[in-house]
Amino acid sequence: MLSALELARALDAGTLDIDALYDDIAARIAEQEGAIRAFVCHDVEAARRAARSARGPLMGLPLAVKDNIDTADFPSRYGSPIHENHQPAVDAVTVALARRAGAAVLGKTVTTEFAFFQPGPTRNPHNLEHTPGGSSSGSAAGVAAGFFPLAIGTQTGGSVVRPASFCGVVGFKPSFDHLPTVGMKYFSWTLDTLGLFGKGVVDVAFAGSALSARDWRVDAMVPMPPRIGVVEPQPWAQADEDMQGALETAVARATRAGAAVSRISLPPVFREAFAAHQTIQDFEATRALAAEVDAAPELISPVLMRTLEDGAAIEPAAYDAALEVARQARHAFAEVMSQVDVLMMPSAPGAAPAGLASTGSSVFNRVWTLMGGPSVNVPGLATTGGLPLGIQLIGPYGRDRATLLAARWLEECLAKAR
Repeated sequence: MLSALELARALDAGTLDIDALYDDIAARIAEQEGAIRAFVCHDVEAARRAARSARGPLMGLPLAVKDNIDTADFPSRYGSPIHENHQPAVDAVTVALARRAGAAVLGKTVTTEFAFFQPGPTRNPHNLEHTPGGSSSGSAAGVAAGFFPLAIGTQTGGSVVRPASFCGVVGFKPSFDHLPTVGMKYFSWTLDTLGLFGKGVVDVAFAGSALSARDWRVDAMVPMPPRIGVVEPQPWAQADEDMQGALETAVARATRAGAAVSRISLPPVFREAFAAHQTIQDFEATRALAAEVDAAPELISPVLMRTLEDGAAIEPAAYDAALEVARQARHAFAEVMSQVDVLMMPSAPGAAPAGLASTGSSVFNRVWTLMGGPSVNVPGLATTGGLPLGIQLIGPYGRDRATLLAARWLEECLAKAR
């Protein structure tokens, strides 16, 4: 994998030539993309040309953009044949900000259909017979394969954290609206959040700072042992044996390294919040995709159409009640977070499932998306067969830098023990 921060420093110092970087990336893509299929479309030479004249902290680094986010120089198909020939006139806001910060857009990465469940063709670089996760499938897989050091994805349920876990990379979902969503194809405007993928925590913090104009960088800081709350019992599902073992390993290593680890039970409203997430998502998705349903229902997958039909049956009063549950849960979450710096949970029920028919379950992510605070997948553990197992750290709204710093600390704990 490629470290965005290390590459930017090398380019700035003149110890790395921009053409050498793009030659290396072109070779990696030529060798592996046919098997991994991370891209919908890409243009290495166009990115190289843009990188030569780039100005800003990202120093011309190649950036991949999930294909539910608009780009002026690549089509935006949203993972659906309905938009096969859609070419936006302008970039989404976050893409424009990335270019201003010195990024060169390398291409568009595979998303599931409208960033929901219907998978695309992308395979997991760690085992081509396993899913990379979704919906940000190509963004996570491409970082893992070394095709690019940075990628933008989105999360409505678990679409940054889960594929990051499956592919063994860092996935950072910032606090809601801290990266602008203007110019993305909405699925649920209450939940949709942009996120970043990179090799390490310092890389996504570096890139996130450049895109958001917020001080999220943690590379010059010395992380101290955080107060960690481990959620028990796991309220919505049980992790499998491999993931449960990974969580116990992470807890043990964090404790030995000096973290204050406590066991946290979530208030009862969190069980209601899990159902509220689906109500909010489905109600809004039915409206967000109304034009597509009216124009070409035959081009919508059965799994998505069932969800849209379910959403159409939700009464506004039920939607409003779900929003109220979310408000109450956020208030309860703030109380929980007054006791700890971060919560620790599995990023997914287990390692990447075999096969490409599903992208896995977001059961461990949905409620944290609803809470609106930052979440970070921290890689570093694996099954005996070599499939990555990620640990998720969750912070309170607006405490992105503190959450990233705790994630960097945990990342170092896991790396030292290997």
